[in-house]
Amino acid sequence: MMKLSLIDTHAHLDEIEDAEAVLNEAKAAGVVGIIAVGQGLASNQKTIEIARRYPGLVFPAMGLHPWSLGTEDIDRCLEFIDNHGGDAVAIGEIGLDYHKRVRAVADKDRQQAVFRELLKIAVRHDRPALIHSRYAWRDALSLVEEAGATKAVFHWYTGTSSVLREIIERGYYVSATPAVEYHEEHRRAVREAPLNQLLLETDCPVVYGRGGAGEFTSQPADVVRSLKEAALLKGLPEKELARATTANAVRLFALDLKP
Repeated sequence: MMKLSLIDTHAHLDEIEDAEAVLNEAKAAGVVGIIAVGQGLASNQKTIEIARRYPGLVFPAMGLHPWSLGTEDIDRCLEFIDNHGGDAVAIGEIGLDYHKRVRAVADKDRQQAVFRELLKIAVRHDRPALIHSRYAWRDALSLVEEAGATKAVFHWYTGTSSVLREIIERGYYVSATPAVEYHEEHRRAVREAPLNQLLLETDCPVVYGRGGAGEFTSQPADVVRSLKEAALLKGLPEKELARATTANAVRLFALDLKP
């Protein structure tokens, strides 16, 4: 059976203890590229280090997660991201999160102000923005448009179909995570997304299926799970979906993959 070539377009490798072992497992599963996303200053620094150790396999994205706004030196982090934007393949993870726990440390106005600055960096460096948009789907899309960003991924999208239609109409992407196995809103988004605007990811080391018998801590090799369920949802052979999503990722992130 031919091994499929897959790209995990959203992984927090800086949070993984034994990166070498995890990356070897990913390669054995057919993963040929990983977008390693940062979410704050130390996270970005470590992400760059990991990418330098694994050139041609790991590609860095520089980000500032809305969850981190209560603890980060915002100006210093923005400066670091801007200074390294040209060396990154994307700006992310960035965005908005309107969950009450996040708003307790960074209200909507603060989140939006920082997100605007990060989007300016993405546009200035002509890099895709990797968007976190929990409970903030409309505002996130509006700010991406306002910034004039032409390349964006609405990662792990679980929002309304009306906003999803606008995301697709504007040429942006959505990504399928292993949550596509059970999360109905996410399943709907993956089902409705056109094949040429769909990516695969794990968001590792996120724990999926919390509290259930199938609970597991994800790693890049689990992008195979995203592929299998997305293929079932879309009624496509796995190899066709793998080929399309890998081509989408290579095109969007301008990846130079190791042969």
